[in-house]
Amino acid sequence: MSASAAITPGDPCVLVIFGASGDLTRRLLLPALYHLACDGLLSDRFAIVGCAMDEWTTDEFRQRMTVQVRQFTTRAPFDEATWSTFVQRLHYTPARFDDADAFVRLRTIVTGLDAEIGAGGNVLFYMATPPSVFGLVSRSLHHAGFDVLGPGWKRVIVEKPFGHDLASAVELNREMLTYWREDQIYRIDHYLGKETVQNLMAFRFSNGMFEPLWNRNFIDHIQFTVSESVGVEGRGGYYETSGVMRDMIQNHMFQMLAYLCMEPPVSFAADAVRNEKAKLLDAVRIMGPLEIARDAVRGQYGPGRGPDGAPLAGYRQEANVSATSGTETFAALKLHIDNWRWEGVPVYLRSGKRLWKRGTEIVVQFKRAPDVLFRASGADQIDNNRLIFHMQPDQGIELRFHAKVPGTLLRLQNVNMRFSYGDAFQASRAIGYEVLVYNCMIGDATLFSRTDLVEGAWRIAQPLLDAWSKSTPADFPNYEAASWGPKHAFDLLERDGRRWVEIINRDVLERVPLFAGADPLFLNELLLILEPDVFEPGEYIVREGEEASVMYFIARGEVAVESHAGTVVGTLSGGDYFGEVGLLHAQPRNASVRAITQTDVFLMKRRAFAKVVGQRPEFAESIERIANERYSIAPTTAPK
Repeated sequence: MSASAAITPGDPCVLVIFGASGDLTRRLLLPALYHLACDGLLSDRFAIVGCAMDEWTTDEFRQRMTVQVRQFTTRAPFDEATWSTFVQRLHYTPARFDDADAFVRLRTIVTGLDAEIGAGGNVLFYMATPPSVFGLVSRSLHHAGFDVLGPGWKRVIVEKPFGHDLASAVELNREMLTYWREDQIYRIDHYLGKETVQNLMAFRFSNGMFEPLWNRNFIDHIQFTVSESVGVEGRGGYYETSGVMRDMIQNHMFQMLAYLCMEPPVSFAADAVRNEKAKLLDAVRIMGPLEIARDAVRGQYGPGRGPDGAPLAGYRQEANVSATSGTETFAALKLHIDNWRWEGVPVYLRSGKRLWKRGTEIVVQFKRAPDVLFRASGADQIDNNRLIFHMQPDQGIELRFHAKVPGTLLRLQNVNMRFSYGDAFQASRAIGYEVLVYNCMIGDATLFSRTDLVEGAWRIAQPLLDAWSKSTPADFPNYEAASWGPKHAFDLLERDGRRWVEIINRDVLERVPLFAGADPLFLNELLLILEPDVFEPGEYIVREGEEASVMYFIARGEVAVESHAGTVVGTLSGGDYFGEVGLLHAQPRNASVRAITQTDVFLMKRRAFAKVVGQRPEFAESIERIANERYSIAPTTAPK
């Protein structure tokens, strides 16, 4: 991640790919290298040697990669001229990783290509293999004499997961450092190749208006969310040994946490940045048994239905998954960073599969401004300002703050300013590996993990893995596929008087009939005031006689409306709403509402409801009219 202005091609080198016939090579690595060639970032003195157990020839390898790169490239149209040159750089040799003779042949091929293209002895080894063979491949390279192969640099890229737990990570580091120096090892995390992740540092340290606020004096808390709408997609065997803690939180999310919260480095030199990341991870409080029981939630998805109503299998029904599996597909944590900057600022992380949407967001919630100035004016209570980093699929940065509503009265409304990458920049869509491989070619290790970073992340995760390995929760599965996740994850924040920030868009709101075709300005306002909550089957959402303080919009699920006698007099489901009559007429609830299935709802609290009704009387008239039509047939079924 060099700060130099000029972008030049990577160093000349021979790239040796172990696992060249695998999925990672054809879907990600070769398309990324082709993209670098399209952008003029590969040296003219560059060649690739693929190694795998398949008995292919170089011509067969070239033919296969021609088909695969056309399929998986993110660039359109396909650049035939660039590919016709690039494909000639591809070579292949079959090799078992424990076959000494195969590595001798590989050395002969690499030496010949080096002399032919003038790579100066530079060799980059890419281990697109399981971590279990990193040591074996390194040992075979050492015995074949690659470490003393002429002048130039020798570097190795290794893929995650780097270890299965703290002990295996320490052992893998020890094994790798037997054959390589630390400065030769590039531990890759494709998440760090995303422009939005790299922009965290650029945003923090190039904008003087935010850095002075980046501490416990101004920030209330931070939320990290990585949600996936897909299940395990045929990788049940792998996921059974991984789970979301190993697959997502221990590496990707802790890396983002380090970038967002670390101290300013003295420069953007690789070790300067990595030193500060290591200090940050070392400052994360290690959770003990009591903290784990209180501040960590795990979940597993069960059967559900997608947005189109199609049935979705639960995790235990996926291929190669145990029918009694205790593997977590969801986790939420409350972490603390024990340093001066972040003392007392909770950091909440959550990630899961088969959730209601795909998205990665970071929410920095600032402390509320004092509302003493606004009390006498009758203005609304001040809400928290929020800075939101949208990482994927939409890429951008959003700032939510207050503005005065036009008119004679002093009324406040949440508004937002948003920067979108797509609107501000023209750039070819990347895979994420391009910048990482390029940085390795130029010797910039900023975006790669060091030994202490790997082990520091595992030290945070290990107590949770140990605690969770001892038992399977009795309530697994505890959230439905395509839902917002387990109820306990919402309780984790509500216990602290906070809520998760669900990033929704107009399409989601327009599924509610009440909002279909509504004014876009009105929908934008709703996006900023609706809050999410989850109710488990059998849980009461409202009870008869309670004070009416919230209006509910059902995002998914089904609820029963019960009369005074406890008889079910009606049901409501996704797209329906209830609780509006009690708020309109300031009356207690005259019916109870109980969740039949897991029910995800948006809340509009009394203060927000009053604001909307006051500013948009047509909204009040609309729900009053619909309520009369809905409940005039059986008034006792009106859930207020």
